[in-house]
Amino acid sequence: MTRTIAPRVRILVLLFIAVTGTLLAGAGPASAHAALTGSDPAQGVVADKAPTQVSLTFSEKVALNDDSLRVLDPKGKPVQTGSPANVSGTTYAVQLRSGLAKGTYTVTYQVVSADSHPVAGAYTFSIGAPSQTVVSGTGPAAGGGVVGGLYAFGRYASYAGFIVLAGGAAFVLACWRRGAGVRPLQRLVVGGWVALTAATLWLLLLRGAYTGSGKFADVFDLDLLGQVMQTKTGAALVSRLLLLAAAALFVAVLFGAYPRPSPTTALNDGAARRLPDPREQGEEKRDLTFGLAVGGVVVAAGLATSWAMAEHASTGLQPGIAMPVDVVHLLAVAAWLGGLTALLTALYRAPAETPVEAAAVRRFSRVAFGSVLALVVTGVYQSWRQLGSWSAFTETRYGQLLLVKIGLVAVLVGIAAVSRRWTGRLTDPAVRTGEAGKGQAQARKEETQAHKEQVAASKTAGAGAPQRAAQLARQRAAVDAAREKRLRDGDPNRFGLRRSVLAEAGVALVLLAVTTALTQTEPGRTEQEAKAATSTSAGSGTSAASGALTLDMPFDTGGTDGKGVVSIGLDPARVGGNEMHVYVQRPNGRAFDVPEVKVSFTLEAKKIGPLPVNPDHIATGHWSANGVQIPMAGDWKIAVTVRTSDIDQATVSKNAQIG
Repeated sequence: MTRTIAPRVRILVLLFIAVTGTLLAGAGPASAHAALTGSDPAQGVVADKAPTQVSLTFSEKVALNDDSLRVLDPKGKPVQTGSPANVSGTTYAVQLRSGLAKGTYTVTYQVVSADSHPVAGAYTFSIGAPSQTVVSGTGPAAGGGVVGGLYAFGRYASYAGFIVLAGGAAFVLACWRRGAGVRPLQRLVVGGWVALTAATLWLLLLRGAYTGSGKFADVFDLDLLGQVMQTKTGAALVSRLLLLAAAALFVAVLFGAYPRPSPTTALNDGAARRLPDPREQGEEKRDLTFGLAVGGVVVAAGLATSWAMAEHASTGLQPGIAMPVDVVHLLAVAAWLGGLTALLTALYRAPAETPVEAAAVRRFSRVAFGSVLALVVTGVYQSWRQLGSWSAFTETRYGQLLLVKIGLVAVLVGIAAVSRRWTGRLTDPAVRTGEAGKGQAQARKEETQAHKEQVAASKTAGAGAPQRAAQLARQRAAVDAAREKRLRDGDPNRFGLRRSVLAEAGVALVLLAVTTALTQTEPGRTEQEAKAATSTSAGSGTSAASGALTLDMPFDTGGTDGKGVVSIGLDPARVGGNEMHVYVQRPNGRAFDVPEVKVSFTLEAKKIGPLPVNPDHIATGHWSANGVQIPMAGDWKIAVTVRTSDIDQATVSKNAQIG
């Protein structure tokens, strides 16, 4: 068995590299975890006259409340009127009071993205001229503070509870059914259920304060709880609680069905009852196992879906594929790490009379290997979807955390390979009868000697010495505990397996913490898109007062006298009709009379375009078009094709936020 480990590990590594390379090479644009991609007025501009509204554009649709968008004057007083509203696509606006004075104004926002995470920030603009302001330059700390820390702990506890509940039950059902009668395993699985239930209730109470004010006092606000129940995340948490009721029934049946006493002859009113037929009993057990397996998979998949339907997988690129993949990923994690926790409990806490069988360890080894395969495939897809490029691994926090997670998984797989070697030795008949028998014989010899000493001491104590009797009881308990420990440690292979599994469990705890942090971190793909949109907006020459957009793009057609600069202006650079002007100049700044200019607009995130525009030639180096329709707001790619001769032409492009 140990000879097959190395080829399998090599297959996993090659599969990981091949699929990762293929997916990242073909990555396309997407969005998840909303980010601010544009604003009007823009960051830091000085407008000639007071705007009537402030609008913000995000990378995806967001949820707002009455205080999500606020505009504060230089003295810190709010100047917005009414509630913020969605004006088009992913653009949201709030109206301003008339007659605003000159000075610097602060815009703060706190919204909830489609993947359930709060997003907050702030920026400033000025009217007439900049001024001093009493408002802090930073926005609300979305999801931070004490409430944010408590919410993060609740998420960690919920993941841990699910893994222990689902993985522990799967270990008992698929690998070691005799373990259903082992108290420590029962406590472990029930503890997982209790942890998941308590954490879900805790998250439901914290949700309103987490996405809103951030104040702990709001945790017990029933009105806020009612609002949470109407959100996608609130519905997911309530669904999880309902499924946990079904999970409680499953656990009760699981632990109540298998540890039945062996059939014996009993008297009932003087008549002997017939012993059940072993074949009928075997068929009944098989039917029960099949029913529990189907029911357990359905309940576990439902619980996993409660995460997938409200977090990163539910929004952005390919949600129809991402959500089932996320469910499979969570189930594979639970089968591996939860089963590992159950195996560790069985190795350390199972009574000496009911040791975990070598066959059960071997079955779990197969389950764990299959889970690792599923984790590699689903993990590669999730990485591509959330990153989109190799640079995101090092340039974004999500990518850096993902690298840490990949490293921990690699360490975990390495330790698992060691565990498989111990499993191979444990299941080898020759090794078991040799080393294990010798160690256990010594343990039993020590046990017999301890029992003789106990009997002698009890005779000496006499009947009238209650204190001595209590002391003997404590000694007996200590002797029993030592006996069980000696029996468990009597097999060196089992002892080696216990240590390697313990090391796996330690790494798994850290891995779970990193995974929890990943679920609360903005995906690298979105972070890079937001940075690109911000830099484009900063360098595009946008006039905040008029709303016009101006882009300068150098070109070189490659022919004689083929270099120049094309400038494209779009006014008011919003959804609907726009006026477009195109100017072509030579490097020295003089007008360049080229034969042809073409323009196209493409919104790659929504797969819209290219939308061609053929401007009219107005004057030397000047082209114009009226009524240029922009169907929706977004990060548009504006491409300009300049032809300088019959055969020489070049296409240059830039991205800009429109709408």
